[in-house]
Amino acid sequence: MKIRRLLATAVAAAVTTPVVLLSAGPAFAETPKPAASKGATARDAGQEDPAGLDPDGLDLAELERLEAAYAAAEQKVEDLKAELKQRLKDVDANAVDPALKTELDAASEAAEAAVTAKETAAAELTAAKDALTAVEADPEATPEEVEAATAAVTAAETKLTEATGAAAAADLRHKAADKAYEEAVLELTKAYHRTEEKLRAAERELADAEAALDAFWDDQGGFEECVVDRSLVSRLTGPKKVAAGSSADFSLTVRNASGEDLDAVSAVVSAIQLPESWDDVDEEHPNLDKYFTLEWQTASDGEWNDLTSQFDPIELGPIAEGGKADVTLRLTVDAAAPAGEGVVSASGEYGNEDGSCGISEQYARFDFDVVEPVEATPTPAPTATPSPSASSAAPAPVRTSTASNAPVQQGGTRGQLAATGAGDRLPELGAAAGAAVVLGAGAVFVARRRKADA
Repeated sequence: MKIRRLLATAVAAAVTTPVVLLSAGPAFAETPKPAASKGATARDAGQEDPAGLDPDGLDLAELERLEAAYAAAEQKVEDLKAELKQRLKDVDANAVDPALKTELDAASEAAEAAVTAKETAAAELTAAKDALTAVEADPEATPEEVEAATAAVTAAETKLTEATGAAAAADLRHKAADKAYEEAVLELTKAYHRTEEKLRAAERELADAEAALDAFWDDQGGFEECVVDRSLVSRLTGPKKVAAGSSADFSLTVRNASGEDLDAVSAVVSAIQLPESWDDVDEEHPNLDKYFTLEWQTASDGEWNDLTSQFDPIELGPIAEGGKADVTLRLTVDAAAPAGEGVVSASGEYGNEDGSCGISEQYARFDFDVVEPVEATPTPAPTATPSPSASSAAPAPVRTSTASNAPVQQGGTRGQLAATGAGDRLPELGAAAGAAVVLGAGAVFVARRRKADA
């Protein structure tokens, strides 16, 4: 799908530029990215009702059906991948029914015991026959001795017959248990291959669902690509150390360097903590921001806003040619956060009333260290008796302020997103820009580790 292709392009750009990032200064990193292939789109200038932004020109029922089909196919692929992984583990571990293994072990022991008993009976029969022969050859042997030796041979023959039958039965039991166990092991392999075939079919279904969505958007007609350019330039400043259990302010400036007014601008911000080893990170769910909470504020509204998702854009409104927007970011580090390296990154994106839109090919990043909290020196008790208090308030987290709430400067203009649809396009770009910011920071970490290992 187009938006997914844009996301893939941004991610590819982010993870292929760690060396450039490392060569940049700590407070301002410029990272060139390749031009976007197919991505989020906008109507040609002059056309009304941008598809995907204004629903009047779309068959929403069909779009919803196609999106649902894609989501279902995608989930099916993920489920089958997980199942296939488990099937492989079962094959490697011979994870058959434990009762089959128990029976096989018991049957094997019984078969061995039966063979031993048969051999013992055969030896006893041989000894009995030898004794009878000796008695019969002895001229002084009494009839009673001959009769007793003959009875011993008969008893030995009976015992051997019984032992032979028991050994045969034990052998049949062992063969049946062994066959059942082997069939169960073979079934594990067959189940793996059946799941493998299902996965291939599901991947074809997913490709078909994606192609159907692409075809849907292609049929809308009159589209042009959003661009990746340097229309917006971002800069970050902040403290070099933030203690666990405290908050600190960072200053973000997004400047319009396009040479023309931009109708709707947003910033995508990320704050992550780099792990000691990338091998310990779940690739599908890295969760690198689990100890961080971000809030943002501009001087115009004076209120702190939670950044619930690091892919959600911060809407800055229009920025005139040469103007800029200043945002204060407040990072709160959980008290349980371990000491280590942290990165705050930011990228800009824009959309205009004429249908043009784009993502900045430059993004800013700022490195800092998460340090252990500094224990406060106890304050001596005052000599005067303090007045009684009804309750005691818990101490607030320490906050290191390094940036003032500077006003948003936009060349004389400041306002909410234009109600023309230009701003509505930005959430589509936010995921791509956000992925580039987050994965770009991850790429920095990988590059550092590789350099350290060299």
